[in-house]
Amino acid sequence: MEQSAKLPILRRDSRIRGLLSNQAFSLFLILILMWLVLGLLSPYFFTVNNVLQITLQAAVMALIAAGETFVIISGGIDLSVGSIFAFSAMVTGVATRDGFGLGGAIAVGLGAGALLGLVNGFGVARLGLPAFIVTLGMMSVARGLALLLNNGVPIFGLIEGFKFLGQERIGGILPVPTIIVLIVYLVCWFILRYTPFGRFTYAIGSNSEAARLSGVRISRNLIGIYVLCGALTALASLIESSRLNSFQPASGVGYELDAIGAVVIGGTSLFGGEGSILASLVGALIIATIRNGLNILGISAFWQNVATGAIIVLAVYLDRLRRNRQGV
Repeated sequence: MEQSAKLPILRRDSRIRGLLSNQAFSLFLILILMWLVLGLLSPYFFTVNNVLQITLQAAVMALIAAGETFVIISGGIDLSVGSIFAFSAMVTGVATRDGFGLGGAIAVGLGAGALLGLVNGFGVARLGLPAFIVTLGMMSVARGLALLLNNGVPIFGLIEGFKFLGQERIGGILPVPTIIVLIVYLVCWFILRYTPFGRFTYAIGSNSEAARLSGVRISRNLIGIYVLCGALTALASLIESSRLNSFQPASGVGYELDAIGAVVIGGTSLFGGEGSILASLVGALIIATIRNGLNILGISAFWQNVATGAIIVLAVYLDRLRRNRQGV
């Protein structure tokens, strides 16, 4: 009888341990704790409007981080997302100026990001170059192209309907960018968890040679990963352009560091082969919370970069300790 009485308790304890060991859930608890602490420090922080504002501020970074998560899980890295962001924005701006219409301009902008992602993927998968070198080169190329498209001059004004992407709220409450982020992350979660493409992404990052011997088409999947990253970066650029009511060739500077930071804070290993897309979303929210909270507390914006950088280094260090304990 005693044995059977203990079984439900043991099952409950194992479920609790399982939840706490889940990276996304653990980070979410940390995020809630941060919100509670900041709410105690300022009465203006923990309000519905400000929490929604945090999700809005995190939207652009979160979309780029979603694509970056695929890349890092596969064992690569994409340093060019900030420049692809600017290039996609300017291509969209030129398309709107030249009368492509709303649907055409959005399609062209997304296609521009996917195209540069394709070039990155080709360099990594077909030419066999390190992802660091390929995307570092693309960072300069895409930034130069963004400046060349309109001689370095921003394009102002949006066509009818474009404001919906970045400025509208559903029911007057929920920002459209927040809804877009939730949809994108649900789709990415499904892809990573339930599709061959997702399983191959993990397999390539864990051991690309073993994946190749198992029949995985490494090149095709790597190209697909970088195309996805480029397309999601372009989507993020459309949202920011909509919010700013302009297309800026100098936009996206430093966004690659923010996106990689969100992914690393989310626990995705820089060595590849493991990571959680949902944890990357929480990582983006944590970075946005730090910036929002420091602003509300009246702390210098310079400290935001210090705090974000310190958290990224700490996250990588903790990942290293965990891997050492596991003997990886």
